[in-house]
Amino acid sequence: MGKHILFLLKPGFKATEGGPFYCPDSAGVEGFLKYEPTIEDLVEVKRIDFSQPRQEVIDLAGTANQGCPVLVIDTNSGVPEEANVSEETGRAFISDPIQICNFLGRQFGVARPHP
Repeated sequence: MGKHILFLLKPGFKATEGGPFYCPDSAGVEGFLKYEPTIEDLVEVKRIDFSQPRQEVIDLAGTANQGCPVLVIDTNSGVPEEANVSEETGRAFISDPIQICNFLGRQFGVARPHP
């Protein structure tokens, strides 16, 4: 079985509004990874730059889905109920940070966000 691929934005980026900034949604998922560090051995985590286009994400989730965080589901895993499917690539992905953490928690039997 392959691995799910998790894309997170690197902190400290600059944007047209100034900066440095961090992505609050990526930071929330980073917090989950700190609570459950074994996840980084089970999922391919890619911390990418803020600038667009984000070609690595586009190649897997499509142009319209290059926001972060995004978890691209391993092709051998089926499509989880909380996932969307890219019309461009056919790959399943989850882009909501709480849903990402819930899915990974269920998938690997670790703590999940409290409902």
